[in-house]
Amino acid sequence: MAKLIINEEACKGCSLCINVCPKKILQLHKEKLNTKGYHPISIIDMDACIGCASCARMCPDVVFTVEK
Repeated sequence: MAKLIINEEACKGCSLCINVCPKKILQLHKEKLNTKGYHPISIIDMDACIGCASCARMCPDVVFTVEK
């Protein structure tokens, strides 16, 4: 089972990772803001993550760590 770790403080909410996720399990956290004032990305269903790392490759701010 894969584990996806998100550095929410580094995320600027660009949403690029949402479009490349094959399982469509990423979304912007609408109620939360990080210290920079952005809505960070969050994962909807960790169990559905397949560990493909598409989100990590797409992210310009390197906020994802994927563990298998």
